[in-house]
Amino acid sequence: MVQHKARAIAVANEKGGVGKTATVINLAAAFSQADQSVLVVDMDPQANATKGLGVALDDNALSVYDLIVDNGSPPAAGAVVPTAWDRLHLIPAHVDLSGAEVELVDAEGRENRLKEALAPLFDAYDFILLDTPPSLSLLTVNVFTCATEVLVPCQTHPYAYGALAELFDTIDAVREEINPDLAMCGIVPTIVDLRTRVAKVILGQLKGDARYRDLLFNTAIRSNATIAESVDAGKPVVFYRRSSYGAKDYKALAEEIMAMTGA
Repeated sequence: MVQHKARAIAVANEKGGVGKTATVINLAAAFSQADQSVLVVDMDPQANATKGLGVALDDNALSVYDLIVDNGSPPAAGAVVPTAWDRLHLIPAHVDLSGAEVELVDAEGRENRLKEALAPLFDAYDFILLDTPPSLSLLTVNVFTCATEVLVPCQTHPYAYGALAELFDTIDAVREEINPDLAMCGIVPTIVDLRTRVAKVILGQLKGDARYRDLLFNTAIRSNATIAESVDAGKPVVFYRRSSYGAKDYKALAEEIMAMTGA
């Protein structure tokens, strides 16, 4: 059996509505199309990545909540569910995840729960993509502790751009205190409409800021209604409408990320 050592990529931005979950599910699907084995871990209590991959979670089914609250029992493999597509698996979220922070407030090593739970799966996949809540929380810290890289989707809007500094400060703090090996995968502009002045201004700011410019991918995710349609249909856009801008952009992003290690 081929052994893998997954690149665990946290997709994060503390500003909501920037295309974070769409990036998780569509990038995962694009990797799977390129013959990569992929696991999506939904760490958002709203479970949008779970729904976006067309998975309806049974209330009795295991979810990521069980893995981090029960601390190793059951094993993570028991929470993995298949999707409708080859090489693309999911550990779903559950609404109970919203209470995990309170339940773990006094738990020793609480920021390591996800890392410890997923450790046995790292050799089973090429990529593990971790969706995060749109706010800084213990769940987010668990994701950053588990991840090897952070991918930041940044909507070309002043609020999303303004949130980057706080996010980068958080990543630096996690790197300094918990996970010194956490690297930046890059920044991908999302929901880009170059017909608007604001999009051009924000792209210019990203390219002009010394903290961000070298992290910018060549690929930008263009504003495309088909992406939202595909999420609503529970089918990644690369399978939903392969000829759309959304499908082409996410495939191009996947190729850029894979080229970083020659995958």
